[in-house]
Amino acid sequence: MKKLIVFSLSTLFLLSSCVSKKEYTSLEAKQKETQDLLNTATVKLNSCLSDAAASNASLDALRDQLVDLRKTNRDLIETSKDMTVLTTKGAENLEKSLESLREKDLKISRLQDAITKKDSVTLAIVTSIKKAVGFNDPDIEVNVEKGVVFISIADKLLFKSGSYNVTSKAKDVLAKVAKVINDKPDFEAMIEGHTDSKSYSKGVLVDNWDLSVKRSTSIIRVLQELGVNPGQLIAAGRSSYVPLADNDTSENRSKNRRTRVVILPKIDQFYEMIEEEMKNLSAEN
Repeated sequence: MKKLIVFSLSTLFLLSSCVSKKEYTSLEAKQKETQDLLNTATVKLNSCLSDAAASNASLDALRDQLVDLRKTNRDLIETSKDMTVLTTKGAENLEKSLESLREKDLKISRLQDAITKKDSVTLAIVTSIKKAVGFNDPDIEVNVEKGVVFISIADKLLFKSGSYNVTSKAKDVLAKVAKVINDKPDFEAMIEGHTDSKSYSKGVLVDNWDLSVKRSTSIIRVLQELGVNPGQLIAAGRSSYVPLADNDTSENRSKNRRTRVVILPKIDQFYEMIEEEMKNLSAEN
């Protein structure tokens, strides 16, 4: 194309020296037309080259996508083969899991029945104890704590300050407690002494441990005198280590000085019932 331009210019130069002005003007017009066509062709060529580059880039991207799709297709084929095996095994495992869940549901149902029976017994005991004790006194509480029934008696109803000798007034209270225990010959009653945190030492008693246990045994002796089977009674002392409140005021210390009569309603039978249910389930499996 450059040769054509040079040739055109050379021809135009040669002819300009030997042709008329009219012919020269005509040739000059043709040369301009040729130049315009050349410019147009150059623009189109550049456009075509740009389009070709874009097409090549798109082609490369499509080739990459094709490679990825082929790989994905191979992976899907392999996965489908694995899924066929997994589906069969999964169905077997699912059936085993369902059977295991049915067994667990049965076990839970049986245990819930046993617990419900125990809770019913506990509620009945609380009702009967409240009726038997018959007190409407803030210093005496009948309650359930962690599934265990207990009667909590404030220290001032049982002992004088710093003493483990049961007062005569306390014997009226303990007579009602004795009736509760005697009405339930299959149960045990743990007499649990509690003190405040003030240190105590008197005679053979070294500390609050001694005082709490001594108060427990003093009450047990009174209950025994009132006809309670000693085989049902357990002596226990907790010293000052299970307080109801901080020992920072005299009022709080008074709350912490107390005796608890813990009623143990057929606890052994309850656990035996649970163990029996567990054995039955094991045997069935």
